[in-house]
Amino acid sequence: MGLKLRHLEVFNALFEAGSVSNAAQRLNLTQPAVSIALGNLEEELGFRLFHRNRGFFAPTGEALQLRGEISQGLMALARVEQRADEIRQGWAGGLSIATNGALSMHFLPRAIAEFQALHPGTHIELRVHSSRQIADWTASGQIDIGLIDTPVPVAGLEADIFAMECLCVMQADDPLAAEKVITPAHLAGRGMIGVNGDHVTDRQLKRMMLEAGMPLRYRAFSYYYAIARNLVAAGGGLAIIDPINAEADLADGTVWRPFAPQIRHETAMITSRDHPPAQGGAEMLDFLRERLAPYAVPGV
Repeated sequence: MGLKLRHLEVFNALFEAGSVSNAAQRLNLTQPAVSIALGNLEEELGFRLFHRNRGFFAPTGEALQLRGEISQGLMALARVEQRADEIRQGWAGGLSIATNGALSMHFLPRAIAEFQALHPGTHIELRVHSSRQIADWTASGQIDIGLIDTPVPVAGLEADIFAMECLCVMQADDPLAAEKVITPAHLAGRGMIGVNGDHVTDRQLKRMMLEAGMPLRYRAFSYYYAIARNLVAAGGGLAIIDPINAEADLADGTVWRPFAPQIRHETAMITSRDHPPAQGGAEMLDFLRERLAPYAVPGV
């Protein structure tokens, strides 16, 4: 099969742009060149990739099945080009770190800056994606270090688990701020901000409220802990979030209190067994372990 890089780039651009004109603009090609490349790709594959309708292109079922593989292939090539560029520019080393969001707002930016101050010349790339995608990237060597929610969904990975005690975040003038510890009884009738309704913290809180016979009312879902805190700061209600985001010094008018019974969030720091991290990876792993350790539940 004679697949070419241009074929994959055209497929990706059409998939995202939805039309030949938009894809051509993205790739700085003529529209006929995009159409010819697509035709050649479909001929090589032996099946149609897009439904054409008045200039718009909708992916076929076959295209949807290929999308993930093509995206990973293009990403792998981009990584090769990036590493080559790092070598040309004389960087001592390049590291790639990916997280699902919990650590991307407040923890990793600061940790990366501190690490680079200790290791000048180290180039670090930070990506944010789903835990499953990060696990796949890490196992295949496309990412050096991943920070994801447990459980770890892919084989072939080494994992350090950090179990953290979640905290209740509220506005500083909320009556609950006078309490030393927040319990399910305190949340009865209050508007809560969840993660996505089925996140591990949501499930734990639902179970506790049910066992206590207390009503639980969600006002919003945030997907990221940091966004949940932002919603609390804006007057959206209360939230149970990880200690890293809860304790971050943001001067946003929120405070946190312990919650009992304990609700836990687990972060896994993952690396590939078959693809060791790039230069400086071991140092970064030790550095992140030191930074995460103060938030972990002792003895877990």
